[in-house]
Amino acid sequence: MAEYDYDLVVLGAGPGGYVAAIRASQLGLKAAVIEKEAPGGVCLNWGCIPSKSLIHQAESVHTVEELTKLGAKVDLSGLDYAKVHQKSRDAAGKLSKGVQALLKKNKIDYIEGNGVFSGPHEISVDGKKTVTGASVLIATGSRSREIPGFEFDGKKVLDSRQILGMTTLPKKLIILGAGAIGMEFAYVMNAFGVEVTVIEMLDQILPLEDAEVVSVVEKAFKRYGIEMRTATKAKKLDRSGKGIKLDVESGGKEETLAADMILVAVGRAPNTEEIGLDRVGVTTDRGFVVVGDYYQTAVQGIYAIGDVTASPLLAHVASKEGEIAVEHIAGHNPERRIDPDLIPSAVYCEPQVGSFGVTEKKASERGLNFKTATFPYRGAGKSVAVEKSEGIVKIVYDAGTREILGGHVVGANATELIHELLLAKKAELLPEDIATMVHAHPTLSEAVMESARVVEGWPIHF
Repeated sequence: MAEYDYDLVVLGAGPGGYVAAIRASQLGLKAAVIEKEAPGGVCLNWGCIPSKSLIHQAESVHTVEELTKLGAKVDLSGLDYAKVHQKSRDAAGKLSKGVQALLKKNKIDYIEGNGVFSGPHEISVDGKKTVTGASVLIATGSRSREIPGFEFDGKKVLDSRQILGMTTLPKKLIILGAGAIGMEFAYVMNAFGVEVTVIEMLDQILPLEDAEVVSVVEKAFKRYGIEMRTATKAKKLDRSGKGIKLDVESGGKEETLAADMILVAVGRAPNTEEIGLDRVGVTTDRGFVVVGDYYQTAVQGIYAIGDVTASPLLAHVASKEGEIAVEHIAGHNPERRIDPDLIPSAVYCEPQVGSFGVTEKKASERGLNFKTATFPYRGAGKSVAVEKSEGIVKIVYDAGTREILGGHVVGANATELIHELLLAKKAELLPEDIATMVHAHPTLSEAVMESARVVEGWPIHF
């Protein structure tokens, strides 16, 4: 049997790669991680973490309005966005160092450089050294998807990473794409005084979310003064002038919109082109690595997880996939690949959105025999007390068995509250189990309890 430097070599130190390496170490495997940038990957350094820091600061700005209602006089004229930006970089930097410390604590070798396959068990790092592993895990992540005519230049046409790097803000910004990334940046930019227009080709903002939930977000964004144009196609971009001009079409009518910059947030592309997959025979489909139930590729000993596969491009998905793959490598009797209906989705604008499983629309498309139960936030006393009564908790359930098919929460702390419904779904509990469980009062989680009581036909506060 051939000898290798490591039992496992992980290509990429994002939330999929570093978690997989730590799990490998816990299972007794000697592991190394190769990363060309900073530990934590795009998510920690240029995505999830810094963007949530900006959202937190944006929420602080919104609280000023509440203070003025109490008679306070607040002067925001000295607000310096560069300091807001620096806070986001500090958060990213602190956590990146934390990841490096975790790797060291778990005795995982961290190798800086650009790794490329030179053989099934060999990774060439910057063409200077070769690292070998009995198994190799591809976790190279993704990047913002570029579309013809809208190529990123970092000045007028930005991707999500470039907008996170800005220390000054434009007066007017167009955001192309109303998914989670687009809507989160719309919220942040608007809070700091930017005039924002969101363009979405599909019929609703947040196209993957439940329509009833989306209506709550839409109402809030209109109140903020954010313009949202759905069923609108971007036709042509002109960046030759001082700012940009965007030709759009909606309902057969064309119009030209002007702004200082445009953020293109129309999805992400897997980083699989330049890591030597063709040299070792790893199969891809539209750029995504084809994997089996345990994230193994067609090549013995090579696995792939996270954004390079065709699963939802979410950090928590990558982490869990990394655990499953490594447990399979270690012969630890892992569970099979993640059930898509058990993956939580989170959108961190205000109001927040948390969801999993089928929406009402998807349930209809699948021909399921289902019903829905909805409870308004305002029925939970705490939501009124803290002036966060805008929102709903919605359960999609089987009309016969009452099995939970999907959960959808929009409102304050929705990204936290969704997990009670998700745990019930995973544990094969019924709404009755949530309805009869004592919930602390006053809490927002009482709205989750009451939504389950709606299923059972006996809500108390609605």
